[in-house]
Amino acid sequence: MSQELPPQAQNQMSQLQQLQQQAQSLAVQKNQVESSQKATETALEELKNLPEDATVYRTVGNLQIKTTRDDAIEKLEEQKENLSLRLQSINRQEERISKRFKQLQEQLQQSMGKQQGGKAQ
Repeated sequence: MSQELPPQAQNQMSQLQQLQQQAQSLAVQKNQVESSQKATETALEELKNLPEDATVYRTVGNLQIKTTRDDAIEKLEEQKENLSLRLQSINRQEERISKRFKQLQEQLQQSMGKQQGGKAQ
């Protein structure tokens, strides 16, 4: 059964492999965003439990900057929103990749069925 695949089927197989790689990459990104989101939510909870006049520092690059509790909360809320938007974008990309993957699988199965059906006659 070492028959060679027709060019169309080879192309479809290649596209399927690329989609698998993209899906794996998105899964890693999604995991990172979800982890950052959880850390941000935990930090927000802790900040909200502090008194308003508490001394708070936030990291900016390699520096620790003194700031107000309210300013730190505001920055974390913005970060949380950005992470949420990024997660929505990743979810949409995953859906598109999944749909395209299923389409290609069906096309490949049809191509393989035609090839096998043509050889059997």
